[in-house]
Amino acid sequence: MNFADILDEWDRRTPDKGFFIKDEEIETESRESKRKRLQTKKPDAIIDLHGLTQEEAWINLEEFFNKSRSKGFEKVLIIHGKGLHSQNEGVLKDLSRRFIERCPFAGISGRSSASRGGGGATWVLLKN
Repeated sequence: MNFADILDEWDRRTPDKGFFIKDEEIETESRESKRKRLQTKKPDAIIDLHGLTQEEAWINLEEFFNKSRSKGFEKVLIIHGKGLHSQNEGVLKDLSRRFIERCPFAGISGRSSASRGGGGATWVLLKN
């Protein structure tokens, strides 16, 4: 009996009883735990867009994301303000959201905690 036959016999005698974990399950599990860890992690870098025009803010965001990705950062924070002086949603807040949607290496994002700016800041997880 060769090794392959031994493994086949083992599989026949021991149906899946939870002894083995498929590679896909491990990868999914590690992705989920990584995501949770990163969501609570302090940002690796912060950019403050206060006082910039929309054009300046976009250019600064491109440079910031490129540098952050090249340095291997996992999480960044964009401080855009709440838009208290805008009639609608804050101009820089909206611009930041549009940038994140279009940036190929911006992953999930969310509203920052109150201690990090609340509605005036957005964290972003960077894709590898």
